[in-house]
Amino acid sequence: MQPQPAVLLLEDGTVFYGNSAGKIGTTTGEICFNTGMTGYQEIFTDPSYFGQIIVMTNAHIGNYGTKDCEVESKDIKISGLICKNFTWEYSRPIATESIQDYFEKENLVGISDVDTRAIVRHIRDKGAMNCIISSETTDVKKLKKQLAKVPPMEGLELASKVSTNEPYTMGEEKGAKYRVAVMDFGVKKNILRCFVERDCYLKVFPAETSYEALKDWKPDGYFFSNGPGDPAPMK
Repeated sequence: MQPQPAVLLLEDGTVFYGNSAGKIGTTTGEICFNTGMTGYQEIFTDPSYFGQIIVMTNAHIGNYGTKDCEVESKDIKISGLICKNFTWEYSRPIATESIQDYFEKENLVGISDVDTRAIVRHIRDKGAMNCIISSETTDVKKLKKQLAKVPPMEGLELASKVSTNEPYTMGEEKGAKYRVAVMDFGVKKNILRCFVERDCYLKVFPAETSYEALKDWKPDGYFFSNGPGDPAPMK
C-alpha cells in the first residue's frame, strides 16, 4: 500500500498537508511534541501520552523498525503520530516488523512529510490545543466540524483508562529488601523493572484503589506513577 494524501488541522485553524503514515483513517487528540533521538516505540506505548497526538522532532521515524519487547505498555497509547520522514524499510536485523506494519496492526493513524520544526515552533508559541489528522479526507471544513466536538484535555480523567484492572505483583517476595505498593496511573514497564532490579517486591494497584487497601498490604513504601489527563479529577 502506498501513502495517501493526508492533512493535519490544528484547533486554531492552522493546516499542514503531507502523506499518510500507518493506518488510513482519521484521529483526534491534543497535540504535543517529543525531542527524543531514539526510543520511538517506547514513546508510542507510554501511557502518559494517552489521548495525545505526538510530533516527533527527530527527522527519521521507523528506520530501525519495531521489536515486541521494546514497549512500555501492552499496546500503543498515542492517538496519532506527526513526523517528517516515516521509513517503511528498516535496517536492524533483530527488529520484528516495520513501523508501517506495526501501526496498521495497532490501528494508528499518522501523517508524515510535514515541517515538524514549524509545527513545534507554532505550538510552543500558541500553547496546547487539539488537532485532527486525516488520510480519509482533505476537506478542511468537514474536519473543522469534527475537531470542534473533541473535548479539551483540561478536566479529563484518563488514568483509569490506562491503569491495570486488577492488582498484580512483580519481583520475588521472599528475601526482597523492600515491599513497594505502586499506584498505577499509567506506569511504564521499565519503571517497574528498575524497582525489581533494586531488590523490591512490588504490588501494582489500579488507579482508583483506596489508601486502606494499599495499607493493608503492609508496604515499606508507596510509589505514585505519572499518567495521562488532568490530575485534578483524581483527587
